[in-house]
Amino acid sequence: MTNIQAVDLFCGVGGLTVGLESVGIRVVEGYDIDPECAFPYEANSSAKYRLKNVQDVNADDINTALSGAEIKVLVGCAPCQPFSSYTHGLNVEEASRWKLVKHFADLVKASKPDVVSMENVRKLASHPAFFHFLRVLEREGYWISYELVDCRLYGVPQNRTRLVLLASKLGPIELIPATHPNKSDWNTVQKTISHLPPLGAGEQDMSDKLHICSRLSSLNLRRIRASSPGGTWRDWPEELVADCHKKQSGKTFPGVYARMENNKPSPTMTGQCFGFGNGRFGHPQQDRAISLREAALLQTFPASFEFFEKTKAVKMKSVGRMIGNAVPPRLGQVIGESIVEHIKKVRLEK
Repeated sequence: MTNIQAVDLFCGVGGLTVGLESVGIRVVEGYDIDPECAFPYEANSSAKYRLKNVQDVNADDINTALSGAEIKVLVGCAPCQPFSSYTHGLNVEEASRWKLVKHFADLVKASKPDVVSMENVRKLASHPAFFHFLRVLEREGYWISYELVDCRLYGVPQNRTRLVLLASKLGPIELIPATHPNKSDWNTVQKTISHLPPLGAGEQDMSDKLHICSRLSSLNLRRIRASSPGGTWRDWPEELVADCHKKQSGKTFPGVYARMENNKPSPTMTGQCFGFGNGRFGHPQQDRAISLREAALLQTFPASFEFFEKTKAVKMKSVGRMIGNAVPPRLGQVIGESIVEHIKKVRLEK
C-alpha cells in the first residue's frame, strides 16, 4: 500500500485520527490546545499529541512530521463555535476564532500537502472564512470537492449534517458514495445502545466506568417520566413546564427536556449531551439522560476507546465535551476511504 501519512489539526480526542488510521492512513501528529485530550489521543492511536495552538504551528512543523511520506495529507476541524447554530447571539462576522480557518488555509499554502480535508459545521459553507479557504486552494492548484454530508447516509446513528471538503493536487477527488443510502439502512438508537445494562439516574455500571449518567432533580425526574419518545415538554402537565418555556421566547425551543426515539437515529451529539435539559438527550425508555458510553457509541467511538486513565474517576463534563466535540470516527473513516480510493485511482491512471 502507498505510504500515506497525515497531520491532524484541531485533533481533539482523536475521532478523525482514529477513522483515518482504520483504513491504513498513518497519522503522525495531532495538534490541539486541550491538555485533557492528550491521554485519549495517544492511548487510542499511533500518533503523537502536540499540545500547541494551531495558530503557532508553521509549515516546517508540518513538513518535518510528514518527511517520510509518499503522500502527504493535512486534515482538520477548526473549532466550530463561531459558526454553530448552537451559538445564539454571537456575531459570527466579528468572531475572532474564524481566523483559525484562515490559518488552516495559510498552512496549506505554505506546506503544500498532496491532499487536504476539512470537516466542520454546515453553516461554515456560507461564511467568508470558507470562501477564503476555497480561493487559497484554487490558487494553489488543488482539485476541490465539498458537500453537506448527512451522516446518517454513512452509518452514523445520529441526525448530524457536516460540511466535508476534500482537495488534491493529484487529480479530482470526491467523497465515496453513501454506504447507507436508504432510510431503512440507517443505524438507530436501539441498534446502537440497547445492549447496554439499564441504569437509574445518577448511576454507574461498575463493569464499565464510562456507562455513567447524570443525576436528576426530583422535578426533572417527574418531567422525564411525563415524556414520551419523540415528544416535547409541550406534552407535560402545566405544573412541570419551566418558566422560561412559558414565555414567548422560550416556546420556540421544543427540542430540550425530551427523549430520543428507539427506531430513529439520535439527535446531534454535543458537548452537553449527557444532560436531560440540554436537548433531546433523554433515554428512550429509562428515566434518565443518556450515559457517556451511550453518547460515545452514538458518536461511533469503538467500545474499546479509552477516554481517561483506568485509575482515575470519570469527569462527566470533560468527557462529555470530548465526545460531543469530536469528529465521529465513522465519518473520519469515510474521509479516509475517500482519500485511499483517490490515491488508488491516481496510481492506476498513471
